[in-house]
Amino acid sequence: MELIRGHYNLRARHRGCVATIGNFDGVHLGHQAVLGQLSEKAAAMCLPSVVVTFEPHPQEYFGRDPVPSRLTRFREKIQTLRRFAVDRVLCLRFNDGLAQMSAEDFISQVLVVGLGVRYLIVGDDFRFGCRRRGDIEMLRAAGARHGFQVINMRTFEIDGSRVSSTRIRCALLQGALDAAEQLLGRPYRMAGRVVPGDRRGRTIGFPTANLHFHGPASGSGGGIAVPPLLGVYAVDVFGLATEPMPGVANIGFRPTVGGRRCLLEVHLLDFSADIYSRHIQVEFLKKLRDEQRFETVAALQQQIAEDVAVARRFFSRHTRQQTGAISLSG
Repeated sequence: MELIRGHYNLRARHRGCVATIGNFDGVHLGHQAVLGQLSEKAAAMCLPSVVVTFEPHPQEYFGRDPVPSRLTRFREKIQTLRRFAVDRVLCLRFNDGLAQMSAEDFISQVLVVGLGVRYLIVGDDFRFGCRRRGDIEMLRAAGARHGFQVINMRTFEIDGSRVSSTRIRCALLQGALDAAEQLLGRPYRMAGRVVPGDRRGRTIGFPTANLHFHGPASGSGGGIAVPPLLGVYAVDVFGLATEPMPGVANIGFRPTVGGRRCLLEVHLLDFSADIYSRHIQVEFLKKLRDEQRFETVAALQQQIAEDVAVARRFFSRHTRQQTGAISLSG
């Protein structure tokens, strides 16, 4: 899969394609339905498939507070799109220039001149351009002039409600991991590179692998990002020599020790190797409790011991499969 950063990097060889446009945060089942149709139409027309997406997310640029949390970092999104046989991803930098670009100029510069789109798939609520003036009717009119067809994907529903990134965020914040998995089509994961911490976990007997939670690139509004989920979880970790590796994860601000930066800390059960700089994926299986502030470090240490015991009982009742999914044993 080819990643193209910015429409100014489009070349003559990129003209002629079947395309779709969206943020694709989480690449959930609704997104997957779009990607399936994209792939089928590209194959039928013998043209490459192209996903047009944005970085940062437009809501991050405009800085509405609170800024919606990302379900997937950019790297994870690209890796997931690759698994759906997308030929090219055009990533448009959402900056002042793009925010102020008119809908007509977006069609002309990106879709017509840049990509030479032959077939375009968009969601039924898709809006674009400065002040969101562009819509599917504008696209269809442009398609009639420039020779490309526009199709809108109907809303993808589960249990009578639209599958959306917002719905998944709500499920995660409520600790409803099964509901989030149903909407995503897979268990929810976060990924990142293991970074050095303050080694406080090691001093109390529970060393952790630490991953920083990166908020959005700042836009004009400077909103504050929150992680897609908070609390303490039983998790599986992928990316190490043995996988999945069971663990207990805390994601939050560590109020007991005065933490100010959101951090994902994973204590791996029965594991002690040095994994600094390793890129790992953390799959969330069960919420154990909310993050809370303890009066003393000793009280925190006791609670972590209890969390580990609960997680061990959870893992003892479940059998792992090769995909990392779990099933009840017995």
